[in-house]
Amino acid sequence: MSDPKTAQPTSRSGLQTVRLFLPYLWPKDRPDLRRRVVIAIGFLVLAKVANVIVPYFYKAAVDALSVEATVVTVPILMIIAYGLARVGAQAFGELRDSVFSRVAQFAVRRLGLSTFEHLHRLSMRFHLERRTGGLNRVIERGTKGIELLLRFTLFNILPTLLEISFVLILLFSGYGLPMVSVMVATIIAYIGFTFLVSERRIKYRREMNDQDTDANTKAVDSLLNYETVKYFSNEAHEARRFDKALQAYEKAAVKSQTTLSMLNAGQSAIMAAGLAGVMYLAGRGVADGSMTVGDFVLVNTFLIQLYIPLNMLGFVYREIKQGIVDMEAMFSVLEVPEEVQDKPDAVPLRVTGGAVEFEDVVFQYDARRGILKDVSFKVPAGAMVAIVGPSGAGKSTISRILFRFYDIQHGKVTIDGQNLRDVTQESLRKAIGIVPQDTVLFNDTIRYNIRYGRPGASDAEVMEAAKLARIHDFILSLPDGYDSMVGERGLKLSGGEKQRVAIARTILKNPPILLLDEATSALDTQTEKEIQASLKEISRDRTAIVIAHRLSTVVDADEILVLDKGRIVERGTHEALLALKGQYAGMWQRQLEAVEAEAKLAEARAEGLVVNA
Repeated sequence: MSDPKTAQPTSRSGLQTVRLFLPYLWPKDRPDLRRRVVIAIGFLVLAKVANVIVPYFYKAAVDALSVEATVVTVPILMIIAYGLARVGAQAFGELRDSVFSRVAQFAVRRLGLSTFEHLHRLSMRFHLERRTGGLNRVIERGTKGIELLLRFTLFNILPTLLEISFVLILLFSGYGLPMVSVMVATIIAYIGFTFLVSERRIKYRREMNDQDTDANTKAVDSLLNYETVKYFSNEAHEARRFDKALQAYEKAAVKSQTTLSMLNAGQSAIMAAGLAGVMYLAGRGVADGSMTVGDFVLVNTFLIQLYIPLNMLGFVYREIKQGIVDMEAMFSVLEVPEEVQDKPDAVPLRVTGGAVEFEDVVFQYDARRGILKDVSFKVPAGAMVAIVGPSGAGKSTISRILFRFYDIQHGKVTIDGQNLRDVTQESLRKAIGIVPQDTVLFNDTIRYNIRYGRPGASDAEVMEAAKLARIHDFILSLPDGYDSMVGERGLKLSGGEKQRVAIARTILKNPPILLLDEATSALDTQTEKEIQASLKEISRDRTAIVIAHRLSTVVDADEILVLDKGRIVERGTHEALLALKGQYAGMWQRQLEAVEAEAKLAEARAEGLVVNA
């Protein structure tokens, strides 16, 4: 499996990469696009035929003007035919591009969509380990690489090879083997030299890509953590890190440009030698009478017509190779296997009551570190079970397993008796609503973020959910109301405001099972009480699992599980656990003391005894 952090390209030849892309150009489910490919090829052939005929009209006009004649009709007709042939060659080329453009854009769109969909199917492990800036760069360059490959391969390489073939056939039939031999030798030497040097230059392109990805990752990471950079006055440190990556890119770019100059010089020398050889043979033919001046012009015109695409060949080849290198990385992302997959016979989850059960669950993110160890508990339909414990005990891992972001190593997790492995992930996640501890919002409006819980909901339903989440009045106080933008990752809102938007979003989803992961951790005491009342209301007749840090929020739970080091060490109601005088009772006492200390501090501030603390 490719490294999910970097999505480095796997080892494959350029031809193998191109083969991966060909099905997108010849889609089985789109006969209309296949017809366009055939028509475009037809226009391509016609354009090259017209291009090859052009020099013959030129030759005829020159020969007619080279002899004494009183009638100028022939050269005039040849000149007109010459102009029409040139127009025809251009027109057929434009028709080819026009017909094929829909095929090309469809291929780019479908591959881009396939990559996007595949990224959403990959496991949470991949997305936790990935580098966002680098991955975005890989996909961006891959898409551009596809466009380069299409533009240069189909609209340059193939037409050039076709034209060369036509020219060589015509020269052989008209002027014999020596002329063709010189041209073939020139073309082979030119192409061979270009490919040889360009292959060597590929490593510099790969190095440039790596450094570009690294620089972009550092820039994105630094800007996403703008506040942290400011908190520690580390602007200069971030600039040094970014500049170091740019220096490495600069070094690779200089090497690439130096070898490019060497390549261009070698190509010019080979083409000049070939031109001199062909013109020498043509000049001898005119001198001995076996060729006319028109033949001399014809051969020269053929060479000029071939020189332009051949001169572009080095550039085109480099661009194609660079495009393939860029595509390799994107195809490598597509080859990252889906860690969590639906079974072939998976069926939609049928929620009858919403009972959740963990049976002897063992889970670890890494084989060297276990997280959950033989965890078993049951949440009856409509009941509320709370999970408490110190940080790192495995509380949030339970929520990720319930959503099947990871598959467990041992045991079974069921909903209404149905094993999560036997049902589709889509139906499972539609049945569960979550208010996460760390709420991240889309850079869109508040309305959009609430409606994300159920995209088809009406404005009235969105507002009702906001009212239940105690955020409606706050939204109306904003200048743009529900159309207010929340900023990147919701940074324009406070932690409590973001959490209330998340609660409204879950209320709108209206799921049969609720999972509250520290749902009120970012709220003040008064707002927390209001939200708790709302959560209690929407939890009625629903199965609820509450992961809590503040024990005061779960005193009414039907059962409280105390998780420590991946094991359930205590379980029972609030009163029963206090009576045990064990770990839960100790946590409760410490929180009471903290609340009392906070209350005394607030009282002292009110009396003016404490100004700042």
